[in-house]
Amino acid sequence: MHFASGNHVYPGTILGSLLLFLILTSCEGLFKRVPENAPLARVGDAYLYREDIQPLLNNTINQQDSASLVTNYINNWAVKQLLYEKAQINLTEEQIEEFERLVSNYRVDLYTRAYKEALVLRGEDTTVTETQLRQFYEMEKENFLLKEKVVQLRFVQLPKQFLNKEEVRKRLDRFSQEDQVFLDSIGVQFKKLNFNDSLWVPLTRIIQEIPPLNYENEERYLKKSQFFELEDSLGVYLGKTGEVRTFNEIAPLGYIKPTLRQVLLNRRKLDFLRRLETELLDEAVKRKEFEIYE
Repeated sequence: MHFASGNHVYPGTILGSLLLFLILTSCEGLFKRVPENAPLARVGDAYLYREDIQPLLNNTINQQDSASLVTNYINNWAVKQLLYEKAQINLTEEQIEEFERLVSNYRVDLYTRAYKEALVLRGEDTTVTETQLRQFYEMEKENFLLKEKVVQLRFVQLPKQFLNKEEVRKRLDRFSQEDQVFLDSIGVQFKKLNFNDSLWVPLTRIIQEIPPLNYENEERYLKKSQFFELEDSLGVYLGKTGEVRTFNEIAPLGYIKPTLRQVLLNRRKLDFLRRLETELLDEAVKRKEFEIYE
């Protein structure tokens, strides 16, 4: 049998070329290339670059402090890398496998948590109406008990030498529309004032604002519809108590509105995430991306 002349290919040459190719492609593992952008430091195969320390540097620190900061950072980085290498050599295989599992789980949790939060922000309805708050309050109010006494209160603190105290006392007690206008008009003469008597105020805050009141005497003065006058070295305190709710009573709606709103939003968020997870599973099953084997 006659073969045409030309380039000859021998099995030995193919095997040699293949071996040479494998050696060359594995050279990256044998002879590691120095990274293109010059590093600041190296420990084994790990490199620290200028961009890694850039967040540490700003225009507010001088050059000497900056150099010291960078040196400390590089040394701390090197110690961590060296300890990490020693740990990989000296820890048991079981410990390393457990740590790798924890790292893997944390990575997955980090990504999925961030993704879910992004979906919630994009799809969550943050509008809570007054009607929704009231309905929720009526259904759940037994679960919202007071941790301390709360009071509806209007009061003023007058300078000790205030000349028109009796007029202020009479108008603060009666508190008609005309009285409110009058008190507002002279409000700059008061040291403190609170005319919003629809607001529920915790006892701790009232004692802070009216020092002559304390936990021993507050029951004598903070009774429903009671007017009181107290005095200390800082001034004279005139107050009119409205409604009162005590420890372990059901919290008034106005006092816990912010809490109710947050609870409602949290429940919506949980419902949204549950629906999301259900839809993800259903879609994955339909696409045959998710299977459970018997």
